[in-house]
Amino acid sequence: MTEIANYITNDFKAIDSQDSIAVVQEFFDELTFSHFPVIEEEVYIGSIASEDIETFDGSKKIFDYKFSLEGFFARNNMVWLEVLEVFAKNNTNLVPVLDDKNKYIGYYEITDIIKFFSETPFLFESGKIIVIKKRQEDYSLSQITQIIESNNGKTLGLFVSGTDAENIEVTIKINAGPINEIIQTFRRYDYEIVSDHHEDNYINTLKERSDYLDKYLNI
Repeated sequence: MTEIANYITNDFKAIDSQDSIAVVQEFFDELTFSHFPVIEEEVYIGSIASEDIETFDGSKKIFDYKFSLEGFFARNNMVWLEVLEVFAKNNTNLVPVLDDKNKYIGYYEITDIIKFFSETPFLFESGKIIVIKKRQEDYSLSQITQIIESNNGKTLGLFVSGTDAENIEVTIKINAGPINEIIQTFRRYDYEIVSDHHEDNYINTLKERSDYLDKYLNI
């Protein structure tokens, strides 16, 4: 699998703090970046937002608006989930990348990160998706994997897909194992099954009984 750092790009050079606002406004007009990195004497000082640059005086320089720069960045040794978190937390489609000595080396684009994610087994491999819910204080990652493995299932990946004050929701992808047995075991351990499954015998039985009751009441 390709390393995430291979997606670091320098297709466009970083904006210099001495560049004019007018030039940078033209740059953003031609592209779809939400932000772009700014350097000063080869040192990264933050990213300028496209929405902000539209309101600035074209006769001034980026340096005059240093106060508006956003300081987010990723390290070149981050794993892809950490990089994705930077994108999400800063509502951006571009993230500058620094090395361990804080030297600017390029940037990630969100389209490349999504492409990288699509190549992971979680998306690429065929399998079944189960979404479960349980109270936060009762949630156990080790128990979830044990339930799957005890039913001869194999986990391709899982992540916390939702939380509230009381509950936590987990999305799981399984590439092997009897799905109905796994679902029923989750229920025995008081997990709520959020996702729908054709293989869910419990739900199918309830539906059959409900259909029979409706038919009986309509006689």
